[in-house]
Parts: sequence; structure tokens; C-alpha cells
Amino acid sequence: MQLCIFNPEHDLCLAKGRAHYVPPRSAVEFARRDASLMSVLYPEAECCSVYDLSCNQALMATEVVTWGWNAVVRHELQKRGVDVALLPTDEEIDTIRELQHRSTVLPLQEDCHEVRSIECMESLLKSCEHWVLKAPWSGAGRGLRWVHGSLTPIDRDWIVKTVANQRCVIAEPRRDVVADLALEYMSGYFMGYSYFKTDSGVYKENVMWTDARIVETFHETALLQTKAHIEEWLAANVWPRYRGPLGVDLMVDARGQTFVSEINFRHTMGMVAHEKINQQ
Repeated sequence: MQLCIFNPEHDLCLAKGRAHYVPPRSAVEFARRDASLMSVLYPEAECCSVYDLSCNQALMATEVVTWGWNAVVRHELQKRGVDVALLPTDEEIDTIRELQHRSTVLPLQEDCHEVRSIECMESLLKSCEHWVLKAPWSGAGRGLRWVHGSLTPIDRDWIVKTVANQRCVIAEPRRDVVADLALEYMSGYFMGYSYFKTDSGVYKENVMWTDARIVETFHETALLQTKAHIEEWLAANVWPRYRGPLGVDLMVDARGQTFVSEINFRHTMGMVAHEKINQQ
């Protein structure tokens, strides 16, 4: 039996980095309420949250898929009786966590910087007044701060704490974003595109457009060039170390330029939307 675990608390668990972290109640309730999302991607599987997994399901599992792998979900599945041979090793979990650190994608990000001190950020503000600061382990719009002109006391405190806990802060120039897209992959195979909406960097919803419409609308040549560059980098730096779902988020600005925003080493809502479109 293929067992699919919906754990949307994945990004929070990765940020904590320990097996015994307890996610917020709201995240657990979301996992329990919307576990059927996984059935869109795996229609023949048993889909549930890890917190609703029965002993019978755990013992019958011959394959396990999760929204994303982290130390918490691995620990919870093992505790509930899933065969440890079906789960990634501690070393594989560590690799996923390290890849998810936002510094991994810096080679693909124009004008983005790894900030390790207040002085470094103040130096960047001399060349550009508007920045988005990102915690290295965060996703779906969490762990963001918007800086304009100078650092407030709250900004300074946040930078110091984030550097202490996550090694650095990623500083990205504030761009005139008109659209958010993603490239969706499974173990090196390109699944397709997705188009989604955000509000101040926070994911809101996917727009149900086909791949053809997305490519036609958002400057086909530029988009395909960006995709080719990303795939060359993934082939050299990611696929030798990681096999599984992966989404590359892109931003399109008012001039039609495309920038890499982040990479998610997990399933994404864009994958779910893309599969729904294919099923229509």
C-alpha cells in the first residue's frame, strides 16, 4: 500500500531542525482538514495527516510519500509503526534541510546577498534603499521582512536573532513584481508550470492556467531561457544529491524579466493545481 502523508507544517519543522518539535495547532488542523490534497497527486494511495495515521495503515505501508521530508515527520511515522526501511535516513533528512537553506539558490539569484551582520546590511542600504529580507529556512511567505531606507530597531533585532539561529539572512532587492510563476519537477523530470498569486510575498492561491497559456503570456523566450539555465544548475548541483518533488518559484517584473525567488524541496500547491488542470 502506498501511504501519502500531508504535512503542510513541513517548512516550520525544517526551520526548527529537530525531531521533537511540536507544530502549532493551526498547522496540525490544516493537515487533518486538507489531507485529501495529496490524493490529487496520488489517487491510488491512502492519504492522511501523520496525526491521523492508524496502526493498521502504518503496518500495511509498502511505500511512503510525504508533502515534504523532515526530522519531525520521520520520527512520527517511525513512532507509529511504519517500517524504518521505508523512511529516509537521518543523513538524507540533513541533506534536504541543507539544500532548503536559501543560501543554496544564491548562484541563481541576481543581486541577492548573504547577510551575516548589521554592518553588512547597512552597507547594502547605501546602494539600494528597498530590500526584502528572508530567513533562510522559511517558506510560503513566512520569515520575510521589508526594509525601506534604514533599519528599525525591530529589523536589527530580527537580523541578529535570525543570523544566530540560521547562520545568515538573505537580502533580495525589492522588485516590481507583476506575476509569480513556478517550475515543477519530480526527481529531475519537468512536470510543468504553475501560476500563483501572492500578497506581500505570502502565497494566496493558484491560477488554473495551462502550461501553454503561461508560456504564451509571460514572454516565452525569456521564460524558456530562464528554465534552461535553472535546469543546467539543478543537474549539476541538486539531482545528484536529491530525488523527489521540487518547485522553483519565479518572479516576473514589469519589464518582463524573470528572477528566481526560491526553491522548495517538497510538493507544492502548484503541483496540485497542475495535476487538476490535466485531469479536467
